[in-house]
Amino acid sequence: MEVRILGAHNCESATARCASILVDGVLALDAGGLTSGLTFEEQQKIRAVLLTHYHFDHIRDIPMLAMNLFLQERSVEVCSTGEVYDVISGYLLDGELYPDFRRRPEPAPTIRYNVLVPDTEVVVGDYRVTPVAVSHAVPTHGYQVTSPGGKTLFYSGDSGPGLEACWQKIMPQLLIIEVTASDRFRDFAIEAGHMTPGLLKQELEGFRKLKGYLPRVVLVHMNPFLEEEIAREVAAVSRELEADIVLASEGMRLML
Repeated sequence: MEVRILGAHNCESATARCASILVDGVLALDAGGLTSGLTFEEQQKIRAVLLTHYHFDHIRDIPMLAMNLFLQERSVEVCSTGEVYDVISGYLLDGELYPDFRRRPEPAPTIRYNVLVPDTEVVVGDYRVTPVAVSHAVPTHGYQVTSPGGKTLFYSGDSGPGLEACWQKIMPQLLIIEVTASDRFRDFAIEAGHMTPGLLKQELEGFRKLKGYLPRVVLVHMNPFLEEEIAREVAAVSRELEADIVLASEGMRLML
């Protein structure tokens, strides 16, 4: 399983993109930096996109991906829980803000939408996928993704503290989870449903106690203006837990 970080941040610039991850070149997790991180040729290889929640920085590239595939007469499966589907269909692809690619072109629309049931494993392409609820300001589901070869990752999307129920349902070799702010913004993070390094440490300690191990941990969704501060605090957490914890960056590639 090859994991490519297309977007690792919660803000955008010439060097930073919003959250998006690509697995084996064909399965995307969130769409914040999806089209801006790939060539047209690479976009045409995408077979499915999993969306964690409906905040704009995670769904924004769905219309652009659809437009690019529409012009090439290609299609893509977009998967999420019902809350995200309601926003996609009611606002993002409502036929007014942007064309409704769930219905265009007839009879083979560009977007084939698959509404998923939480905690229920489905097959998406060649992968087994299970949406699992995490703690955030709006309904959010991370995804456990298992490859045909048995490699497994869990991507949380945006999440704050309170993940014990989630930990009980997953068993990843790679954990991709957010850390948005540094520890001096702890109160803000808790209120908004985000992580700081200190909050993440508590959640990882809970994971290890429950599961008896810690997977490799890669952090995304950092605020670029706080990244140096976050990096120092994460390095301390990594030493204290004796764990492999690193900050993601645009273009990073990981192999499982």
